[in-house]
Formats: sequence, structure tokens, C-alpha cells
Amino acid sequence: MRKSLEIEIPENFSFRATVYSHGWSELAPFALDEENWRLSYVFSDGKRSVPGVVFEESGRLRVELANGSIKDEKILADVRHSLRLDDDLDEFYASIAADEQMAWMAHYRAGRLVRSPTVWEDLVKTMCTTNCSWGLTKSMVRNLVDKVGTKQAFPTAEAMASMDEAFYREEIRAGYRSPYFVELAQKVASGELDPQSWLATDLPTLDLKKEMKKVKGVGDYAAENLLKLVGRYDGLALDSFLRGQFYKTHNKEKVCPDKKIERHYKKYGQWRGLVIWCDMTERWIGKTTL
Repeated sequence: MRKSLEIEIPENFSFRATVYSHGWSELAPFALDEENWRLSYVFSDGKRSVPGVVFEESGRLRVELANGSIKDEKILADVRHSLRLDDDLDEFYASIAADEQMAWMAHYRAGRLVRSPTVWEDLVKTMCTTNCSWGLTKSMVRNLVDKVGTKQAFPTAEAMASMDEAFYREEIRAGYRSPYFVELAQKVASGELDPQSWLATDLPTLDLKKEMKKVKGVGDYAAENLLKLVGRYDGLALDSFLRGQFYKTHNKEKVCPDKKIERHYKKYGQWRGLVIWCDMTERWIGKTTL
């Protein structure tokens, strides 16, 4: 039996700007219907899974579920977490208030970066983004869902730990990540590592980054992206995309040292990682108003 849930949304929330904030909405088990602005996801409680669709209607979020096999509280918590409904962006908007070039961010209610319901899922997906094309990232994640996940949900650490390195190389096409996936999944499944704890830790950002980098396959770029997904925006997470966009937007299409990029965003303090991301993806967010 189908089921429908509703969620009140904060005043400065934009569903479109959030789901379009970065590529996560293209990674399984997410799927985005841009024509009707509906975000699909296969929710899981580790034992059961249920397909759902999230969309905005009459100033609220509606969650349409294929069935009620998972508790409402779990579904609602996952949606709130994924769409960052409880994030307080007042300080972020205050940090850009005096900058005319950045004023559009508050206007479009940008700044919420869509994420997965668990840090575990975000960690694995982030590892799939390093040193490869976006097409390969999508393929690896799709393979994980199809070949390791249960009923199209993202696989648990226990499920991934049951596979060997050869499986990840041959079936997932994970390349050098293959032994890293095995080791990571085993550590999480055994309780040796708890990525979910990164959300609530009181560790300073630099120390948390060091903890993230202890995971094989997570370097500076991956760690700083993960930090953004747990609400820490100190790092710029510079990669070829951000560098290239900065050269075009702020440096007359000329290559420059990373130090210059760092100086450009230094004034935004703890929000500089979020500012650079929004700054370099303005055309994406603008598309949501068309």
C-alpha cells in the first residue's frame, strides 16, 4: 500500500537549489526528474528498502512511498538529513551580505548541499569521484547498488565487506579503489570505524580531516568534500573543475597558483568552502529558476 508523508520546510529553503546543488542527485539510488522536479531515492533501514519520491507541493515537502515497510520516523529523518532542512545558514548569508557578486546566493537560497542519508554512503560515493570521469563515478555507484545493494538500495557496510577485491575490480570496475573498499567495509562493519560519528564530533576541522584521511583512498580533496557534507566548510576542496572555473571567472582564463584562489576566498572564513562551490556553480543554480 502506497504511503504519503509531509514535512514543513524552513523559510530560506529551496528544494530546487538543494537537489541541484551538486552531482549527488545523479548518483544511484538517487534519480532526479528535472522536468517535474521530483527526487527519487530508495530508502533503507539496513534490512528493508522502499522506493520513494520527494517533491515540493504547496510550501511543503511531500514524500510518496511505495509502501510503509520502513517506519515514518526513519524516512522523515533521512529526508531532513539529505536535504539539510535543519542546517542554519544565517551566518553563511551574513558572510556574503556585503559582496555584490555573491548576493545571488541568498536570493536563490543556495548553500544546502544535498547528501545521502548516511555518512557511510557519502564516504563511498566520494571515493568513487577521485581520479576519474563523472561518467565512471556514476557507473561505479550504479554497479554497487545493482550488484551489492538490496532491492536497489545503497549497500550496507556488511554487504560490501562480504565481497573480495576481485569482485570490486571485475564487477564494480573500481580499479585501484578495490582493496580500499574491502578494507573500509570491513572496518565499518566490525565497528572499528564509525563514519556517522563525524557528524557530531567536537574535533576541530583539521583534526577531523586527518581522521578522514586515515581511510585509504581519501586524500585532501576527498576529505574536504566530505567535510562539506558533514557541515564543515573550511576547506576549498580544489580539483580540476573548481580550478578551471576560477581561472575563467576571476583570473581572465589564466592558470594561477592555488594560493591565489585561497586568498580570494579567505575573507569568508569558515564558510569559504561553501562560497567557492556556490560561486563556481552559479549557472547550475540559475538553471533551477528557468
